[in-house]
Amino acid sequence: MASAYSAYHGSSNGPQHPVAATATHGASNVPPHTVTTMSRWSLLAKTLPAVHEIKALHVYDFDNTLFKSPLPNPALWSAPTLGLMSSQKAFSNGGWWHDSQILAATGQGLEKEEPRAWEGWWNEKVVELARLSMKQPDALCVMLTGRSEKPFAALIKKMLAAKGLDFDIVGLKPQVTPTNEPLQSTMHFKQLFLTALMETYSQATEIRIYEDRPRHTTAFRKFFAEYNLCQNSAASTRGPLATEVIQVADSSTVLDPVTEVAAIQHMINQHNETVTRQPEAERQKKLHIEKTICYTGYMISTEDSKRLLKLAKIPFGHPHRLKGQANHILICRRPCPASMLEKVGGMGSKMLWQVAAIGNYKGTVWAARVRPVLSTAVYHTDSADPIVVLALKNGARSVDTSLISREAEWHDPPSGQALVFETTVGEKVMLRIEEEGSKESQYDSPAAKKSSKRKHAGEDGRAAKNRQGQHGGRNDIRDNDSGSRAGGGGPRGRGNANRGPRGGNTRGGGRGGAVKGKAPNFPYRSLDDVETRNQHGGHGPQVSYDDAHLPHRQQQQQQQQQNRSQDPPTGPKASRARGAAVRARGGSNRGNSRASGGAKGNPPADLQSFY
Repeated sequence: MASAYSAYHGSSNGPQHPVAATATHGASNVPPHTVTTMSRWSLLAKTLPAVHEIKALHVYDFDNTLFKSPLPNPALWSAPTLGLMSSQKAFSNGGWWHDSQILAATGQGLEKEEPRAWEGWWNEKVVELARLSMKQPDALCVMLTGRSEKPFAALIKKMLAAKGLDFDIVGLKPQVTPTNEPLQSTMHFKQLFLTALMETYSQATEIRIYEDRPRHTTAFRKFFAEYNLCQNSAASTRGPLATEVIQVADSSTVLDPVTEVAAIQHMINQHNETVTRQPEAERQKKLHIEKTICYTGYMISTEDSKRLLKLAKIPFGHPHRLKGQANHILICRRPCPASMLEKVGGMGSKMLWQVAAIGNYKGTVWAARVRPVLSTAVYHTDSADPIVVLALKNGARSVDTSLISREAEWHDPPSGQALVFETTVGEKVMLRIEEEGSKESQYDSPAAKKSSKRKHAGEDGRAAKNRQGQHGGRNDIRDNDSGSRAGGGGPRGRGNANRGPRGGNTRGGGRGGAVKGKAPNFPYRSLDDVETRNQHGGHGPQVSYDDAHLPHRQQQQQQQQQNRSQDPPTGPKASRARGAAVRARGGSNRGNSRASGGAKGNPPADLQSFY
């Protein structure tokens, strides 16, 4: 707060307390706090109420407070791409939060939504509070947003007019303040605005702000505390006032997946056109959209997922966040080899399954053990027994389902509730934005370049580092806690273990070689603490968006509390040797064959826990 207040008063010596700023610079450097000056912050050409008429100041944020603004859909885009889209510098037209076409694409688009006032896209409880503020004769009603004035002014005015919201002031972030001061950030802008508002309406005795972002509510409370501290000192300019910052429940949504991809493609096209006109020395890279195939599986429909979660009676209201899944049975990671795909019937192949048992391990991982309804059905799954991961606690991984068999137990489903559901063979596809000339293929997940953030208690140093070892047999990368056993059932890493030179960075011998060291972590950071959600996107032979429609945050808080991105291990593309496990007639055949090099790989890490 001190920094913003000082900037408003023309400080040239950096941040300082408001008292010092006022005392040092004097009245000559302070812009006149008049109604006319205050009106220059507003988009609206209307006369503001007189100072003596206003006793209360009510300020409403726009995005996800008044309006359910769409966020980038984490079910569609890789985590690095989510961060890229939120960066203003990545695109010549500003990216997600600075391109008005994204907001205009809300619902069915501007032309269809404007006549019906974007019905269903407003936070009606907050809208009703705003209407009450407008009716209060001694209250000044303000809408304040960090969206840029130039690209968003016309659109937001249309949206407010369509909804019948008649604010006294509509403040969007200008390039500079009315006194030609540069703006450092959204919070800097809002603090300058609020300072001008409180100094102008000096007879107001209270101010309320409605805000959805916890980081901003914290900053506003600190700002008001320091402002009132100044007003209780010798440097007082108007006296303290009662302050209240109301934390509004986040009501963010996502666009229709097809609409979102089309809008992003249009944004990229505009960026690329602009790039071609830039001087060569200053030219940005052109961008394009690519896809990453994360895994192939028996995909479960949204309705059947809900039935599975209901059958398991998972306590989503538990204080430890649980993330619902129940969307596939894993066949293999990355694209399915042609021979394996043929065995499972090809893309789009249907199969009926029934729940055989349900289990959980200490409330951290919930799963259903399933089997084909037809006992003679030929199928293939990544694990010995077909498993549907139902839900995960924060920090848990889907490979932890092995702990249910080892340290807990499976339970038969309730009597008379042997649930039967249908699956479709498909692919989990994530989209990513890349610079032209990138050599990354559809088999390379952007997240696969990051190391695992978490170790199990039983994981030794060798297992924790074994992320890039070269293995024979099934050429997969697996954690040691993925349920494999020594001996006949699980692969071992003896033999050709890629023994490195002494003093080098590789280790050999023992059970499989491993590269020492860690891959760098690049945690996703979006605009103003927007958190990532679960990454369960489209699937099928082409990009499918059935599970890309995220529910509203109110429903997510009860049913699908989200896990922050975890870092999957690195390694080469998975491929199966002669011992690939194929089950027929209800049985299973574990792959124990050695590859030509005589080495056996470690069990592959379950990538579904990272998406």
